[in-house]
Amino acid sequence: MVIRFMYGFGTQSVLDVMTHRLHHVGKAPGNAADVARICQLESTMKFMKLFAAPVLLAAAIFAVPSSAQTYPARAITLVVPYPPGGSADILARTVGEQLATRLGQPVIVENKAGAGTAIGARFVADAKPDGYTLLMGTVSSQAINPAMSKVGYDPIKGFAVVSALASIPFVLVAHPAAPYSNVSELIAAGRSSPGTIGFASAGPGTSNHLAGEMLANAAHVQLLHVPYRGSAPALADVLAGHVPVMFDLQTTAIPNLKAQKVKALAVTSLRRSPLLPDVPTVAESGLPDFEVSAWFGLFAPAKVPQPVLRQLSEAMADVLQAPAMVQRLREIGTEPDTRNAAQFASYTAAEVGKYALIVRSAGLAP
Repeated sequence: MVIRFMYGFGTQSVLDVMTHRLHHVGKAPGNAADVARICQLESTMKFMKLFAAPVLLAAAIFAVPSSAQTYPARAITLVVPYPPGGSADILARTVGEQLATRLGQPVIVENKAGAGTAIGARFVADAKPDGYTLLMGTVSSQAINPAMSKVGYDPIKGFAVVSALASIPFVLVAHPAAPYSNVSELIAAGRSSPGTIGFASAGPGTSNHLAGEMLANAAHVQLLHVPYRGSAPALADVLAGHVPVMFDLQTTAIPNLKAQKVKALAVTSLRRSPLLPDVPTVAESGLPDFEVSAWFGLFAPAKVPQPVLRQLSEAMADVLQAPAMVQRLREIGTEPDTRNAAQFASYTAAEVGKYALIVRSAGLAP
């Protein structure tokens, strides 16, 4: 211990040794030299007594647990609850490489897909809270899937938020021949013919399905959900004109927009996308606070030591602020999320509540 090194002297304290010497001097025949030595020892002992208390107090206050002093001492596992190759996997490998450089230890990306992200997320929630097992959490793993099924973990109490990472907005796209060019016109058409305007999705409970349900609820309009088994066949039918609209991820919407195979009615972020600056937000179209995005964040098991959590959060802040990382995130179609850990924790908690409500209103709750 640091305190013992400062205060210990063999098996006796420094003060014990000095008291013994003072006692010994006091028994010796008195002379001027002895008196001077006694006075000097007494002064030194008074100083040591005054000095010891604040030193011990400071040592107690500023002492750091040994786990935090040595962290990280080995490789960190970053669990991705999806198969290799998707947006979450690419983002994890991009961020993990830079995080390893900051921390001085390898970051190993491990894909644990299955049960709609529940297997990977539950694995991290149940892991030892020592900072060596992290989760690439998403809106699906932390908000949508817990609202739709019993996933075996609490999306709020089961995790500690390390850092926000990035997000991808959706684009409400329509076939070029569709008779509406913005959200207001779509809503007007839906109100004039309730339940006839279809929106395609990757399947019940997917992000783009719930985005359509949110739009219908916010606008008080009845739309027709047309589910598919995945985004690819859903988009194919929009391109063919079989279904008029769809909420498509920005990463896949942009190539089709450039090729003029679809037209953009709005983006679902609160602010216009830097990649589509001419496309208005849904909120601009008369539905304030409307936001739907595929967001990503870094999570640790709950009860991870605060010094370790703080070290991880600070390292991630450095990673995300680097201009090269900002550029790289935009190259893979994501927008860096600049919220700090506390702000992102509040946001994710709000997202959990938001999706619980929309899942119940859509009749998808377990």
